[in-house]
Amino acid sequence: MKGVSLPLGFTFSFPCQQTNLDEGILLKWTKGFKATGCEGEDVVNLLKEAIHRREEFDLDVVAVVNDTVGTMMTCGYEDPYCEVGLIVGTGSNACYMEEMRNVELVEGEEGRMCVNMEWGAFGDNGCLDDIRTEFDMAVDELSLNPGKQRFEKMISGMYLGEIVRNILMDFTKRGLLFRGRISERLKTRGIFETKFLSQIESDCLALLQVRSILQHLGLESTCDDSIIVKEVCTVVARRAAQLCGAGMAAVVDKIRENRGLDFLKVTVGVDGTLYKLHPHFSTVMHETVKQLSPKCEVTFLQSEDGSGKGAALITAVACRIREAGQR
Repeated sequence: MKGVSLPLGFTFSFPCQQTNLDEGILLKWTKGFKATGCEGEDVVNLLKEAIHRREEFDLDVVAVVNDTVGTMMTCGYEDPYCEVGLIVGTGSNACYMEEMRNVELVEGEEGRMCVNMEWGAFGDNGCLDDIRTEFDMAVDELSLNPGKQRFEKMISGMYLGEIVRNILMDFTKRGLLFRGRISERLKTRGIFETKFLSQIESDCLALLQVRSILQHLGLESTCDDSIIVKEVCTVVARRAAQLCGAGMAAVVDKIRENRGLDFLKVTVGVDGTLYKLHPHFSTVMHETVKQLSPKCEVTFLQSEDGSGKGAALITAVACRIREAGQR
């Protein structure tokens, strides 16, 4: 690798103002990230400087790609109908192919452009307030970015466990759980990892095993407690999947209306641990999309490390175009 400048595609899963394929100004950190000196800076330059500091090799950053776009590109390589990318993991976001005539930031009317929606920030202007609960508000207020990414905080893996913990605290205060005694453990933020939600909800799990998970968390529970906890986990995850499905239904229906079609066949490339590992999330989400966008036939294609491969594909194409232009 010494003495060669290797082309690199850089997946960066945070809101950026992207002025060029190889330039992205970080607008704000999300998902609990807090590194200083990055917001308002070009992340490609920051990466190049960091590489140069190591003085080991040289990389030519050809493209900076959002993970939703990378996922859509990977799946589009396999399925030409793929025109939407979706991430449901620690955070949540989507992208889709928009008609150029609707893209206000770029000149030209012909063709299509991929738009990174940053849909995690949907609701930051208050439009979701009528469906947000006191538990959503409690989680938001104690997060690293209060008032921001409100839709994401109702859907994604980083926050579902906290919503559950807040509900369990409320139930305990009301004497409905754990004999009305709130343990120090239950007061601890972040103890309810999302993987516990997946474990508690898996169909083959007996209540005895739910009790042992709660015991592991330092929560002594009766059989009745276990039933209630399981139900809370189910409701929170189902709501998340339905909200995600509602967002996706709106996106595919917009693509259909953009094209003046009575019926649209489209594929969504998906990545993310919550979508892949939760026992019911994907099923509920698919059912919701089907219900809310009846004029669209939507196929979901799961990608394996989609964003990395997609960034590499975009880089390969960009290099080819660049080389063609130099001939």
